[in-house]
Amino acid sequence: MATGGSEIAHGFPHLETVRAAVTALFRRLSYDTVSTFDTSVLPVEVAFDDTEDIHLGAQRVARAMVRQLRLPDARIVVSFREMEHAATVELTAGPEYFIELNERFRTHRKDIGAALAHEVMHLCLHRLDLSFPGTRDNEILTDTATTYLGAGWLLLDAYREHGPFSQKLGYLTPEEFGYVLAKRAEFFGEDPAPWFTSPQAYDAYTAGAARARQDARRPPLAVAGRLARLRYAKDRHAARSGRPAPPSPDGYAFEGTSPLRVSFPCPVCHQRIRVPVRGRLRARCGLCGSVLECET
Repeated sequence: MATGGSEIAHGFPHLETVRAAVTALFRRLSYDTVSTFDTSVLPVEVAFDDTEDIHLGAQRVARAMVRQLRLPDARIVVSFREMEHAATVELTAGPEYFIELNERFRTHRKDIGAALAHEVMHLCLHRLDLSFPGTRDNEILTDTATTYLGAGWLLLDAYREHGPFSQKLGYLTPEEFGYVLAKRAEFFGEDPAPWFTSPQAYDAYTAGAARARQDARRPPLAVAGRLARLRYAKDRHAARSGRPAPPSPDGYAFEGTSPLRVSFPCPVCHQRIRVPVRGRLRARCGLCGSVLECET
């Protein structure tokens, strides 16, 4: 797990990989299983004061992450050492879990929960045999899954910038963490905003939520904005005339001619949906079950 330095990236540079990670999570777990993660790990479960023994406290928090992410109950060994990264985990089938945390967490106990959330998710994905090729994309998958399944708000809350001091855990930008959290909030009807202790984390969540709302306003969805609808109508006319249309920034694509069809990403799980172009219709995503009002 990486820890941020003085230069913290912002924006949405990994958005396509994040969306692919959400799709992969639904495909591997199924809608029914994802739906069981409707409650996030709560602040009281990861609270860590200066009077608690550091090793016993870290093990307590790690057990909370194991419960949250539905791993088999097993002995958890958490140790501390000097290292370049924030934490590492030994990917074994059990019966014990071994996690190492950076020595600095001895004096930054508030962020132990965030570091453990990421590492326990590595264990979870290992058991699920779910991974992306390449270290970067696999770490983005881990951050996304941690956040979507209810433990990643801690990773965003670990983001702080105070004058010359800055810190960020994980591989997603703060705004990307906010984006995934907003997706989770919409899917489960859970608001994480009251849990943030970092004002910068709240701002990043707000920015991510604004970006997430755009996904639900892209044509051919009926609630798409006027300009997007005009662009869609122009591309549809070109497709009906047999002329190639440039790639759409909204992600839709026309296919065939008789009948003409349009495919577009589900705004919830980003699985592509394909429907005929025939005006107003209701589409159902076969992966996450979302029912979408469309104007094709």
